[in-house]
Amino acid sequence: MPWLQLHLTTDKEKAPLSELLFESLGALSVTFGDAADEPLLEPAPGESPLWQRTRVTALFPGNTDSNLLQREIERHLAEDISREVTLVWLEDQVWERAWMDDFHPMPFGRRLWVCPDGKRPEADDAIVVELDPGLAFGTGTHPTTSLCLQWLDSTPLQERSLLDFGCGSGILSVAALKLGAAEVTAIDHDPQALEATCRNAEKNRVSARLQVCDNSQLPNVRYDVVLANILAGTLIKLEPEIAAHTLPGGSIALSGILREQASEVSQAYAGDFRIDPPIILGDWVLLQGRRR
Repeated sequence: MPWLQLHLTTDKEKAPLSELLFESLGALSVTFGDAADEPLLEPAPGESPLWQRTRVTALFPGNTDSNLLQREIERHLAEDISREVTLVWLEDQVWERAWMDDFHPMPFGRRLWVCPDGKRPEADDAIVVELDPGLAFGTGTHPTTSLCLQWLDSTPLQERSLLDFGCGSGILSVAALKLGAAEVTAIDHDPQALEATCRNAEKNRVSARLQVCDNSQLPNVRYDVVLANILAGTLIKLEPEIAAHTLPGGSIALSGILREQASEVSQAYAGDFRIDPPIILGDWVLLQGRRR
């Protein structure tokens, strides 16, 4: 069965009203996106800010009357808004498979690979992380995750403990365990992230060495390595907590930082850590250092 997808560009004040209207007209899902290249880099946990120009996308069953839908939108919203409404027919397919077709084995550093189910690299010495990100962030394609994976591949982890702040899909926790870490604690405020991390740990047969918990349940333990792929503002706020959970001489890796933010984050950590020059990938950087 085909699907009818509707796109509406509107002001952020009208976006929630549009969402309610589309749901009342039978939309199966409604999502918001950026219509004018306006980055929202650091919303606080639990916040869902909108863009000044927001793209509202609604998905309707294929038997929806598109003409009736258009008339109802014009009747409930301002008539001139209809000029920014587009309707697209989507042919049905196995959507999970379509996503997987674009997800191929990816190398990070010398040994580490991230692969979808059933796809493995030809390299004999490859250390493979099999990944199903589900609804959580983290496949390795974003520069911040790529920087962390490359850093893990280059860092001695054997018999060391690691704390993964903001674990997302669990990709970094699983990679650390596959690379020889003795134990990893993964924390996140998002229940979907914790679920995805547990699932990916089971898939990679490393669950026995992984502890997964909500931010509020972080154990009072210090670690050999602390890894945080979050965002600059949050990293600055977390400095006291990250310092408190890092052993003297222990390593940290901080990512989710734009180039122009690197100096501010470095200064925030300079009191408790010796920070090295940034590792740069495109517009993003990773900061590494050692606990004093």
